[in-house]
Amino acid sequence: MNMDQVEWLVMNSQEIRRRSERVWRAIPEEHVNWRPDEQALSCRQMIRHVLEGEALYHQMLLARGTAHGQSLHNPYEGKPLLQVEGELQFAKPHREAYVQYISSRSICELNELKIDRSDVGYVRTLGDMILRIAYHEAVHTGQLLDYMRTMKLDRPHIWD
Repeated sequence: MNMDQVEWLVMNSQEIRRRSERVWRAIPEEHVNWRPDEQALSCRQMIRHVLEGEALYHQMLLARGTAHGQSLHNPYEGKPLLQVEGELQFAKPHREAYVQYISSRSICELNELKIDRSDVGYVRTLGDMILRIAYHEAVHTGQLLDYMRTMKLDRPHIWD
């Protein structure tokens, strides 16, 4: 397989989401509000956090960061938490726009465009940020698998 960096980033993002969705859909509705303690996100909140985070991260990429004082439009603000399928349906156009954004970047842009998040302590290349966004989702998917183990629920096999 002869893929370039852009194609690898798209594939990585799609694979992480496919596996995340498998985990999200495996959490029984009667358990989606479970959390290990009062300070933790519930399963439902964590799914929303990932989807909302991707939409906001996409805006950060478009704006080249957050250090310039611009405010981001949060499409999730004030939106009640939904069941998993409802969350995925709402996120679909945001997800498609994000994947299209990645697909339309050049290898040069991945390596040279800077995303300025010095307001929170860092400046990274576009390619690095795209990997960080995927990592964010992967970490939370692992957390949900741990939640499911703690609740003694069957966990889906995601290592296919």
